[in-house]
Amino acid sequence: MKKIILFTSLFSSVIFAHTLTVSVSNVQNSRGAILIGLFNSSSNFTKMDAIYKRGIISSFDAKNLTYTFSDLPNASYAISIFHDENSNEKLDKNFFGLPKEGYGFSNNIRPTFRPATFEESKFELNSDKNITIKMGY
Repeated sequence: MKKIILFTSLFSSVIFAHTLTVSVSNVQNSRGAILIGLFNSSSNFTKMDAIYKRGIISSFDAKNLTYTFSDLPNASYAISIFHDENSNEKLDKNFFGLPKEGYGFSNNIRPTFRPATFEESKFELNSDKNITIKMGY
C-alpha cells in the first residue's frame, strides 16, 4: 500500500509540473538586473518577501529577454517585474511615489497612480505557458 501511495504522489507531481516562460520586452538599457516575482496569492502582491518564486536576469544585452520557471503546479499566478538599474533590489520611486525604474505586470496591466492588483494580473496555469510582459518606464 505504501508503494502505491508513493507512486501516486510522485506521478501526480510530474503530471502537474508545468513550465512558465516569461518574455520581457521593451527593456531600455542593460544596467543592473531584471527582477521577476511570481506570486500565487493576493496577500502582499508585489512585496518582495511574499514572492512564491523569484527570477533574476542579471546579464543581458537585448531589449527582449526570457526567463523560465519550472516545476509549477496548477494554480492562479501573477507576475510583478522591475528593472533594478542600480542593483539595490527595490523599485525606486520619485518624490510623488511614481516608479523611476522600469516595471510591468502580467496581463500587461498599467493602472494610473497605483500598482496593479493580483486579481488584475492573475492568470491560470494548467499546462506549459508562455507570457509576454512589456516594460514601462
